Amino acid sequence: MDQIAVLIPCYNESKTIEKVVRDWQQTLPEAVIYVYDNNSTDGTADIARAAGAVVRPEYQQGKGNVIRRMFREIDARVYLMTDGDDTYPADHAREMADLVLNRQSDMVVGDRLSSTYFTENKRPFHNAGNSVVRWGINTLFGSDVRDIMTGCRAFSYEFVKTFPVLSAGFEIETEMTIHALDKNMKIDHVVIDYRDRPAGSESKLNTFRDGFKVLKTILRLHRTYKPYSFFGMIAAVLMLLAIGFFIPVLVTYIRTGLVPNFPTLIVCGFTALAALLSFFTGLQLQNAVQKNKQDFELQRILANHRFRKEVGEDEG
Repeated sequence: MDQIAVLIPCYNESKTIEKVVRDWQQTLPEAVIYVYDNNSTDGTADIARAAGAVVRPEYQQGKGNVIRRMFREIDARVYLMTDGDDTYPADHAREMADLVLNRQSDMVVGDRLSSTYFTENKRPFHNAGNSVVRWGINTLFGSDVRDIMTGCRAFSYEFVKTFPVLSAGFEIETEMTIHALDKNMKIDHVVIDYRDRPAGSESKLNTFRDGFKVLKTILRLHRTYKPYSFFGMIAAVLMLLAIGFFIPVLVTYIRTGLVPNFPTLIVCGFTALAALLSFFTGLQLQNAVQKNKQDFELQRILANHRFRKEVGEDEG
């Protein structure tokens, strides 16, 4: 088991990967640097290998697929994740690792948004998108995570070995954050500097396509992790619509004793039934979520037992 594993998912980062590997080696000389090459065509893998990194391939395209492979294959006491584009300096790596090793953090978020991100990032839609995603998740999940989309994080062994990666692409950071919030894991923040990509290095993130994927992921995970809230909101909207259209019918009936708009009355009845159905669906699914949380705590206990066994064997 490695003491510290630095995870770098890469796709066509030949202009920056050597500097990234050497910077993290210098900051964390005891760490093993892992570069997972995601079908690069510009020699990224060879450059990373020459710089001293352990290079492995992942043939399924997408950052989520790369991270799934990393989490499955690598065993370490603490995991540090960064990007291969040299946008995250290694200066704060030691502080992030120490929070996991000594303060029992499950996930340490490298917070760009509280430092230089909005001035360094030259893509205004990225800035707005990060703010919207942060507001949406903190509102829906009652949290105070400062940076949802950051690619610089640290993880504990328990987090890595109990996190079911479902996303295939850039929405993976959103999934990580919501998983940690839902499972009541310890989240800490370290304010880090952010620098824009150097000239000639191109972002793989499509602002609108990947932005919609992230928003879709938030809604999907809200439905999965908080079904009572999700379906409760739908039920409330449907019931308000039913009541809103029913009131004029009721007023007319009180005044005249007649119901001239039977179709409206029928639609109101079915809408109210749909609201009740949505409410009880959320209630039933919430029970399943509670059982899932109980099972997850057992998984954490088993992961902790494996971790202690591995550490004991390594130290012996």
